[in-house]
Amino acid sequence: MPRISRRAFLKTTGVVTAGAALRPKSWAQVAGANGDVRVGIVGMNNRGKDIVYKELSKVGGVRITALCDVDSEPLNAMAKTLRDQGLTIDTYTDYRDLLAKGNIDAVFIVTPNHQHALQAIWACQAGKDVYLEKPVSHNIWEGRKVIEAADKYKRIIQVGSQCRSSDSLAEAVAWVQAGNIGKITSVRGLCYKLRPSIGLTTGPQPIPSTVNYDLWLGPAPTAPLRRARVHYDWHMQWPYGNGEVANQGVHQMDIARWFLGEKEISPRVLTVGGRMTYVDDGETPNTLTVVHDYKTAPLIFEVRGLPVRLGTTMMDKYYGASIGVIVECEGGRVVVPTYTTARATDKDGNVLKDFAGASNHEGNFIAAVRSRKVGDLHAPITEGHISSSLSHMANISHRVGKTQPPDAIREQIKSNATMSEAFERLAAHLSLNGVNLEKTPVTLGAALEFDPKTERFTNSDAANALLTREYRKPFVVPEKV
Repeated sequence: MPRISRRAFLKTTGVVTAGAALRPKSWAQVAGANGDVRVGIVGMNNRGKDIVYKELSKVGGVRITALCDVDSEPLNAMAKTLRDQGLTIDTYTDYRDLLAKGNIDAVFIVTPNHQHALQAIWACQAGKDVYLEKPVSHNIWEGRKVIEAADKYKRIIQVGSQCRSSDSLAEAVAWVQAGNIGKITSVRGLCYKLRPSIGLTTGPQPIPSTVNYDLWLGPAPTAPLRRARVHYDWHMQWPYGNGEVANQGVHQMDIARWFLGEKEISPRVLTVGGRMTYVDDGETPNTLTVVHDYKTAPLIFEVRGLPVRLGTTMMDKYYGASIGVIVECEGGRVVVPTYTTARATDKDGNVLKDFAGASNHEGNFIAAVRSRKVGDLHAPITEGHISSSLSHMANISHRVGKTQPPDAIREQIKSNATMSEAFERLAAHLSLNGVNLEKTPVTLGAALEFDPKTERFTNSDAANALLTREYRKPFVVPEKV
């Protein structure tokens, strides 16, 4: 992927040094010039707050002019904070109103997964550039539609894969691909992150008075609220989220694919896992091992939402990382524990090279908005679509798979050394959490074959049925964008 030098990057985007990073109150100081890029933020919880307080405040020549959220509580709170700093802020509950009336050049879409693709397409149609949080879609078909919209309307779309703007990771990828420790033999992504149960409700839950639930549902089917919390816990329900494999895992699989140099969706996928120990309103697996069978080397991803053992909140580590990527090579390995650091060691564990460097992903987006060059983006929509699709493929494999006892699983995966090794580690982990796989079996996902050219599965009609969804009018992702 084309990259500009760090020096040119900093000069172009006007990023301040870490020591001089602007506090939120400094928004009023950088806003106002005629050449500012005017942005609207869509989604005021969690990541939306980070965009305002931690990310955009480091980028010069940007002015927040509009906010949008279907929940008036966080919307009004953020608007007040920014207005108190001297900014003129328009607020919207309906995203369509923001696009039609908002004084904006670009939108930052930080909404639930099931809204991402449609909101990005609408923005392109309205002539706005887009910063789109990962995953870029709720399903594989949607992601391709976003690419088509970006191409048709000549829009700049940056995906929220912050690792792609990391100087240290770019250097580490180039170093490995230059053959410094031999060929890659496997790449493993990890998400060992404690995820408690979301609880079990006994019926439809009341909708908070501050939430416009019809707009919150958007493309999803009309259905009562069946979880205790409106926000965030939607990640664990299929109509809205894609589980941890797409929440955190899309980052690690993107880094892994970057090291591999693979530029297409993988041709084969196999999974094993389940939603273990919890009886709750969640549907997505909290334990899942994924193997993508790339030609270069296998890409493995592991979700563990349970602790290292019963009675603790500590999480497992693999070569010192709980959330990260391990690149195994003929002559050593590279461990990537964060987005801005990596370490290469030889087979004996001796340190060969450390990588460290800055990252400013939002600044890269603003630079590309100004240049109008998609090639300036570190994480363009095509890259985001491919990595998001790896997560979707994993979920599809799991959803069309079958729950089976452990020995039956061992028999079926015995020819796959990568999955066999990973399954034994998964079984040991679950045993330490009190899970007897004979009594509480996991699901062996379907071994799916995928054509990256047509973006369809070649061996499963059931899997192809999950490539898209039925859309609730008028929130329909269009066939022709």
